[in-house]
Amino acid sequence: MLSKDELKSKVCQEIDNKSEEIIGVATAVLNSPETGFREVKTSRLVTQKFTELGISYRDGLAITGVKGMVHGGTDGPTVAILAELDSLLVPNHPKADPKTGAAHACGHHAQIGMLFGVAAALIGAGILPFLAGKVVFMAVPAEEYIELEFRNSLRKQGKLSFLGGKAELIKLGEFDDVDMAMMTHTATPETKKLALGGTSNGSVAKQIQFVGRRAHAGGAPHQGINALNAAMLALSAIHAQRETFRDDDAIRVHPIITYGGEAVNVVPADVRMETFVRGKTIEAIKNANCKVDRALRAGAMAMGAKVRITTLPGYLPMSNDANVQKLYRANAISLVGEKELDRPRHGSASTDMGDVSHIMPAIHPLAGGVVGTIHSHDYLVENYETAVLNPAKAMAMTVIDLLADNAAKGKEVLAKSKPRMTKQEYLDFMESLLTEEDYES
Repeated sequence: MLSKDELKSKVCQEIDNKSEEIIGVATAVLNSPETGFREVKTSRLVTQKFTELGISYRDGLAITGVKGMVHGGTDGPTVAILAELDSLLVPNHPKADPKTGAAHACGHHAQIGMLFGVAAALIGAGILPFLAGKVVFMAVPAEEYIELEFRNSLRKQGKLSFLGGKAELIKLGEFDDVDMAMMTHTATPETKKLALGGTSNGSVAKQIQFVGRRAHAGGAPHQGINALNAAMLALSAIHAQRETFRDDDAIRVHPIITYGGEAVNVVPADVRMETFVRGKTIEAIKNANCKVDRALRAGAMAMGAKVRITTLPGYLPMSNDANVQKLYRANAISLVGEKELDRPRHGSASTDMGDVSHIMPAIHPLAGGVVGTIHSHDYLVENYETAVLNPAKAMAMTVIDLLADNAAKGKEVLAKSKPRMTKQEYLDFMESLLTEEDYES
């Protein structure tokens, strides 16, 4: 019987042996970026790699998701390793698709490399017989909450219930056989080699349409109702609310106008906006969302316009399981040293890993090795050992901690875990966030 340390040494050596192939998977995804629920090529690459490793899988989950599973030597808990398939839209990124503008300006390509690295190491090192339980490898679509009009059209067609990948997979029951989950995201250039995951904001998303009346903008503007002016007044009213947001709630509201009118000589009668409302807690999000709705109505009222406000469930705040994180921390220190391990912080961005963390023990550590500004044209992985290989090792070692020794640690984590919501409570809450309001002054 091999010790945990011997098992960990074997998986780390296997990742080193396969480092070129692991990094090659990440760079292949980098060179073929696809946005959420369109990740056809990326999904196909994952299934190809699963086939090469002999992993049984199902694909087409939540349109493009893939789920593979391997079995340990005996029964025990199931640990999921997650990775995100999708990219952003950053047309001036050096690796952007020239046709679509899609680009991996958030490092999700590194996650696919990590996913393959963990799978290849656990299988190639021959350690599965020493584990009690199962390991799920899940490639998840659509973490970046973008292209709302496209995604909402999929919802209206009945192809989706939720606009984020993990929420949809929870709804479909793909997490029903998972007990614990983890994934690693690349972070900012200031991040050390590895970082313990902290908390993050949750969010709701909003689609807004102001409806006015067309008229000749030069000859008879008095006969029109300017929907663009209504939108601009609403934006000003949102800005006026910012001083009412408590610092401790980490509120973020960042609207954009996606359609501003048909022609310069026509009074705009159809103006559309999108925004997120983010916050550290569910109550803070609800409070800020109410203020945003008031501001939107105020803009419509001032101009005598109409406004349609569609609020869509976004993501829940992230919370890392302390017991799994303790195991991960020891492994990270053994790899990079304590000086290269960052402490947990609160992040004002949002991730649908927060949804997973509400229904089961989950961790979301971070990795360095990048340059540039995240979600911008200059965000690139500079060091693939730091951004892909080290995180893959740390997660594989943590799987061993959870499932070796007859899964004693994994069972202990589950015994101590108190999920914030059951699956049904989660689904009921998410569905309650979906609202549509037509306001006419």
